[in-house]
Amino acid sequence: MKTFLSTIKYDYLQRTRSYSFLITLCVSLAIAYTFVPEPNATYSTIRIANHVGCYNAAWFGYVTAIMTSIFLSLVGFYLINNSINKDEITKIGQITASTPISNFKYLTSKVLSNFLVLSTIVLIVAVMSVILFFLYNEGYPFEVSQFLIPYLLIPIPAMFFIAVLAVVFEVFFKNYSIIQNIVFFFLFSAIAFNTSTNEAQYAFDPFGTKIVMHQLEASVRSILQTDEQTSLNIGYVIGNIKDTKKFEFNGVSFPLSFITSRVAWCLLGITLIGFISPFFHRFNTKERSRGINSIPKVFQKLRDKEITLSSLEKSKIDYGVFSLVKTELIMLFRKGKKWLWVINLIGFVLLAITPISIAYPLILPILWFFQVHRLSEISSKEAYYNVHYFAFTSYRPLRRLLASQLIAGIIMLLLLALPLLVRLAITPDILSMIHIIIGSIFIVLMASTLGILTKGKKLFEVLFFMITYANINKIPFTDYFGGLIHSSNYLLSLIVITVTIGIIGFLTRRHQLRN
Repeated sequence: MKTFLSTIKYDYLQRTRSYSFLITLCVSLAIAYTFVPEPNATYSTIRIANHVGCYNAAWFGYVTAIMTSIFLSLVGFYLINNSINKDEITKIGQITASTPISNFKYLTSKVLSNFLVLSTIVLIVAVMSVILFFLYNEGYPFEVSQFLIPYLLIPIPAMFFIAVLAVVFEVFFKNYSIIQNIVFFFLFSAIAFNTSTNEAQYAFDPFGTKIVMHQLEASVRSILQTDEQTSLNIGYVIGNIKDTKKFEFNGVSFPLSFITSRVAWCLLGITLIGFISPFFHRFNTKERSRGINSIPKVFQKLRDKEITLSSLEKSKIDYGVFSLVKTELIMLFRKGKKWLWVINLIGFVLLAITPISIAYPLILPILWFFQVHRLSEISSKEAYYNVHYFAFTSYRPLRRLLASQLIAGIIMLLLLALPLLVRLAITPDILSMIHIIIGSIFIVLMASTLGILTKGKKLFEVLFFMITYANINKIPFTDYFGGLIHSSNYLLSLIVITVTIGIIGFLTRRHQLRN
């Protein structure tokens, strides 16, 4: 038991002291600040048939709990889905495997440490929502229960579900991070886009938000005195704030069946961990190494032959960038399993045959998101594989090495978008083509800069997922490739942001080289 608790404690401390956690916490607080718009804001986050709630304790508590459950479920998975892999890299896993701790206890400790990390963020967001209540207060009294109950029943069980999901994916898809990303992307989208209002299905909602949404719609229907379905918008809805009407929301009386279902989700997670425990590799890599020949075939053929040094071809010095770009492209295309390119090929074909109204705003961002495992390490792989000292001593690492990495990433994205670019050229739609080119540069520079700043890939994976999900939901200000907006002013703003990100990455890498 002592080993079990110690594993949870030190894993939690190690995670909360990392840069990725601190950055994610800052990003979460910045976004949580917008969950409830200030009184003079020009947007809304939850609107029901042109109605928004009065700023009482119930509205603050339930709205922030809903937004936290959805948002943190979205980004939390990418924050915690490498706990087992990190133990293997740092060799802590091999040490743990030599102790008497069982697979079930080890995996459960990972689930609990993941859960504590996410719950810490939930707690801090809850405190911020209380502070915002007093800042935006419209004369309503503060009620602790209106904050405590929704947070305990909505985001907390959801975080446990995400913590279990991260461990399950690591056990079954250990060497396939792209599969983890894809499966979670579709799973999250399927749950989030399910708009069923059947009360019997509230128990099957892992996020726990649909019962509150149904109650919000019921409150507005009673005001409008109609039995028709009302439209509920969750997200950042910009404009038409002056036309909105206020209604008083007094919270939700959760039925016993819903409370029981939230506990059942946690128990189901523990049961699932018990089921997958026999499949856990327990850091035993002997079987994997048996199939690897220690001597490459090329050297086996030359092993018994006499080599004359004078007959070998002399090395040629090449100070250009072309050879490096070629090498970086090969590394990008070879990363991951070959059969994963079948998914890219399907997306490539869909860009050519589907209507532009679907291919441009929907298929293109998804296809580019599927390259997240390639782009996330575009400028951080040297630090990840501990060869950055060697790479930084190369000839002109900024002008040659970093530039070649960026050029290779942009070429890869543009090659994937080639069918759409050809169709836009035939139309012709030059502005959209420029948007796509700038969008590819933006994503590559963002991946490179975040990798340079954090020396890892987690933050980019989180932000790229958020941006892609927002684009699918057609949120205008996240449109980085022009799929929704085709104005020259917007393009100019995107260029300025792209150049700024590139300058930050360049200056940071130069500082790293000098120090």
